[in-house]
Amino acid sequence: MLRDPGNHGDQTASPIKGLIGSGPAMAEVYATTRRVAVSNASVLLVGETGTGKELVAKAIHQLSPRGSGPFVRVNCGALSESLLESELFGHVRGSFTGAIANRTGRFEAAHTGTIFLDEINSTTPKLQVKLLRVLQEREFERVGDTETIRVDTRVIAASNRELLDEVAKENFREDLYYRLNVVPIYLPPLRSRREDIPLLVSHFLEHYNEANDRYVVHIQKEAAAALVRYHWPGNVRELQNVIERCVVMAEGDELTLDLLPPAIHGGRPPTTLPGRGGDLDSLARELVEQGMATTAPGDDTLFDRIVSRVERELIAQMLADCNGVQLKAAARLGINRNTLRKKLQEHGLEGAE
Repeated sequence: MLRDPGNHGDQTASPIKGLIGSGPAMAEVYATTRRVAVSNASVLLVGETGTGKELVAKAIHQLSPRGSGPFVRVNCGALSESLLESELFGHVRGSFTGAIANRTGRFEAAHTGTIFLDEINSTTPKLQVKLLRVLQEREFERVGDTETIRVDTRVIAASNRELLDEVAKENFREDLYYRLNVVPIYLPPLRSRREDIPLLVSHFLEHYNEANDRYVVHIQKEAAAALVRYHWPGNVRELQNVIERCVVMAEGDELTLDLLPPAIHGGRPPTTLPGRGGDLDSLARELVEQGMATTAPGDDTLFDRIVSRVERELIAQMLADCNGVQLKAAARLGINRNTLRKKLQEHGLEGAE
């Protein structure tokens, strides 16, 4: 199911069980994941929703010396401050209404293993202070208790927002950011690694065929093209849901174009250009008038030109917003810095260092 990304000289770039992709963007994720796994360093995973941050966190844990220990996940965005504090650090009986017994927190549960703090950007300043102490001192107290508990737990955090922006807005502590960001790993959005879509489709077809006792093993050419063209705002998670739907709804053994949601039929990006306010119909007319594309039936040139123009303007705008800092712009775009440099060259943009 996985393919060798082609870098035979660096085994760290070889595929990792549970992660799917053979392109250069994922090869870099594999390499960084393998290198950081053997250490005890904190890791910050940055990427859009649905890009597979939890899968990478699990891979880091499984490849590490802590792999035989517990892997504990906490969604920091799903609980209020008081509930999250109790969830992370535990509480003692009588510490608040409803605390009828002592409870062990997730940090204790992850002792000798790894704790994965998803949506770390959602935490409040009060909790950020306690998290900073755990990272620095490896100790804390349960809610309502004075006894100090020491733990040996590796922390992997994830955010779907650029934490430096949250630091600038004073929503996130700068010292905590640098404690978490020892090794950052940027998870690319699916639209920037379209070469991996056929691999992912094949994987999800196999999985949902088995789960639903179906036999959808063929993909119509037009359907395959539409899946690759689509911009996938929900990333791999959206693709997974689409393939599950197709397997369930298919009447035969083929995934056909009519099984795909209407938004994918046309394979069009969003109808408004980010930061520009223009619509794609106007841009299409402009490209046709310039002789850069045609409107002939079955001609994908127009679509490709539109996507390229949108991508160019988005990158240029993001660089401007980040004052030319490529690392920050890459993080906001959900791509790594090397990919951004390649995009700058492709589009003839001179980015600042």
